[in-house]
Order: sequence, then structure tokens, then C-alpha cells
Amino acid sequence: MIVIHYTAMTGGVEPAIKRLSMPETEVSCHYIIGEDGALFQLVDDDRRAWHAGIGRWGACDDVNSRSLGIELSNDGTSPFAAPQIETLDALLRHLMTRHSIPASLIVGHSDIAPGRKIDPGPRFDWQRLARRGLAIWPEPLDATPDAAAFRDAARRAGYTSDVDDATLLGAIRARFRPAAQGPLDARDMGLVLTLAESFPVDQGAVAV
Repeated sequence: MIVIHYTAMTGGVEPAIKRLSMPETEVSCHYIIGEDGALFQLVDDDRRAWHAGIGRWGACDDVNSRSLGIELSNDGTSPFAAPQIETLDALLRHLMTRHSIPASLIVGHSDIAPGRKIDPGPRFDWQRLARRGLAIWPEPLDATPDAAAFRDAARRAGYTSDVDDATLLGAIRARFRPAAQGPLDARDMGLVLTLAESFPVDQGAVAV
């Protein structure tokens, strides 16, 4: 998998690199991209980086050992700079080709750790990535809301973290419907059914 994060730090990329390189912080990543598009590799692809923490995707409950982590230098509220996103596009395309990673396994930190993490946040344009073949984006039809069916479809789509219904809904909306509010609705239901049917996670591929 590839997990996309933001640093949630101010001051540019240098303070983030310093923090991500200090053993005592117990946090690291494979790549970090500055606002100006500069790319830095901090951990080799074949090494485990401490970027995911406690999280789960599909059958995988040790995401750090099964993923590459990409940090975007961003304070968590500002728009992502165009040069930064262009570098991300190129890096994703390279890594997906090099490691045979499908678009369905490009995820955000909020996907693997619902309720605990919110990055890369509502300003990150997942739909743009999908148009470039670097992520997925469902085109749902409305469906009758059903909490149990929603959870089952979300599980088949990869959302297997042990969280309550509201947290699960919030995580999926954070990625696909960041402006949505209120209880589970017909668009949420159609979205998650489309995800499960069109982009089911290969459980074995991320568990081995």
C-alpha cells in the first residue's frame, strides 16, 4: 500500500524532516514532499517506516510493514501547493509501477486509522488523483440507507478498523464527501456499495 499523510507542521519542510529523522520521536516516513515540490527520501522502500501507527486496512493490521508512507509538508489547514501535488503525482506513478501497487491501495492516513487521524484532510483532492489513475473514485447511485449493509460494504472496500458507525461514516466522508453532514444518507450508501463492488480490497494482497 501507499499511505498519504500531511505533516501538520509549520515552517516548511526542514523542521518536518528533522522531526522525522529523530529516533526519539518514533515517527518516520519513506518520502516527504515540500511545498515547492522538492522531494526527499528518508527511508528506503524496502525498509519499515513508522508512519502509520495503529491502523488497519483489509486484513492487514500492521500497516507499517506493508506500506510506503508519503508525507506532504502542510500545516493541516492550508491548500496543497501545485508544485507539491505535481511531484506527488510523479512519485505515485513511479512507486505504483515499481512495486505493482494498484490504485485501490493508495489510501490516506484517515482511511486506515478512522477517528484517530484526519490527514491528508478535506483540502486534498482525491478526485484529481483518480482522474490521473493514481487513486480510486466511485460514481455512486443513491441507495436505501442501511447501517449494517453500510458497514459490510465498507469492510469489503478495506475499512476494517474496529470503530463505531459514526466514526466509520466520518472516515469515508472525509475522503469522498468532505462537505457532507448528518446521519447516513442515500448517497453515502450508494457510494460505499460502489466502492465494495468496483474496488474490493484483495484481503490476501495486504495481509501476507
